[in-house]
Amino acid sequence: MQVQAYLNFDGRCEEAIEFYKKSLGAKVDMIMRMNECPDSMPGKDSPDMANKILHSAFHIGDTQVMASDGRCSGKGPKFDGVMLSIAVKDPAEAEKVFKALSDGGNVQMPLAKTFFSPSFGMLADRFGVNWMVIAAE
Repeated sequence: MQVQAYLNFDGRCEEAIEFYKKSLGAKVDMIMRMNECPDSMPGKDSPDMANKILHSAFHIGDTQVMASDGRCSGKGPKFDGVMLSIAVKDPAEAEKVFKALSDGGNVQMPLAKTFFSPSFGMLADRFGVNWMVIAAE
C-alpha cells in the first residue's frame, strides 16, 4: 500500500508545477490536459477549461506528487489541515529550500534549532500548500 499527495490547485496547477520545478527541482513525469481526455467530460472542450490540467504527476526528490487544476471554481485551493513535510540533509539545505518555498508565501514558524532538529520551520507557499522543512540531526 502507498499513500500519495494529490493537490488540487483550482486553476493554478501549471503555475504551481513551474514554481516547484524552480524552487525544489521537481521533475515532471506527465501532464494530461482536459482537452486530451478521451472520455466525454462536461466542459472539457470549453475555451476556459480545454488547456487546464486534468491530471499531472511530478517528483520532488524520491516522492511522487500528483496534482490537477480541479474544478476551477475560482475559490482558490484549500489545503487546511494538511502539511507536506520535506526532509533535507543539513541546515544549509533547509535554509535554501525554506527560502525558495516561502517566496510569495507565509512563514508560520521561521527556521530554528529545535530539540528534534538543528533546523526546522513551517510555512504556507504562494498556493497555500503547507510545508514543514526539517534538517537531519
